Amino acid sequence: MTKIQQVRCPNCGSPAKRFYFLNNQITETSCPVCDYLMVNCSVTGKVLESYAPGIAMMDASRCTPIPTPLSPLSVATFN
Repeated sequence: MTKIQQVRCPNCGSPAKRFYFLNNQITETSCPVCDYLMVNCSVTGKVLESYAPGIAMMDASRCTPIPTPLSPLSVATFN
């Protein structure tokens, strides 16, 4: 069984469709305007397939991590 939902494309904002394939627990979001595609596992949320022309891949070597303060529960003790 398939359920279809009208959504906005996360890439360009145009009307897009989200398909819920209930028998195999897959969710597909696709946009006919910008050719965006995202296929996820409905249970885990893991990306199975994606394609988004116009979204450049990020070069991780140029990224600066954002420092976050450690909470008392996440402080590690080293010997």
